[in-house]
Amino acid sequence: MIPLIRHIFRTGILTEPQAPATDGPQREVERLHDELLGILGRALTIREVDAGSCNACELEVHAMNNPYYNLEGKGIKFVASPRHADMLLVSGPVTKNMENALRRAWECTPDPKLVVAIGDCGCDAGVFGKSYASCGGVSDVVPVDVRVPGCPPTPLAMMQGILAAVRKAR
Repeated sequence: MIPLIRHIFRTGILTEPQAPATDGPQREVERLHDELLGILGRALTIREVDAGSCNACELEVHAMNNPYYNLEGKGIKFVASPRHADMLLVSGPVTKNMENALRRAWECTPDPKLVVAIGDCGCDAGVFGKSYASCGGVSDVVPVDVRVPGCPPTPLAMMQGILAAVRKAR
């Protein structure tokens, strides 16, 4: 125990002296919200589809709903049915078992349909590739408007992808 205490006193405090400033990302989030609502003039509804991912992208999608990003407070809502959605947010390589489900969700989404593929796996099947169990990326099953690469992409990158899809549709 004594050697451990000596080591602690010799090393000192290794953490940062103060927390980094978080004002920059928050301003970017506010700008994205304002621009999105300015383009649409109404709320955007999103149906998130996990087509076979490892759930890392879903964790970041859930982070977009926390109080820091506050999507729901700004008029961007996640819905349970593709019939109520303006956009599909799809993650993961499309597995053979999810191929029909994704295609049906895309067909049920009312026009104009927007599809955003998130994560490296959603963009081009990532490390999984095409195999006996995987159809490949999202664009191999349904048309994709915007791809957001990253493993997993940050909530800010996903918000920028959502905004890019809305701009493209306009």
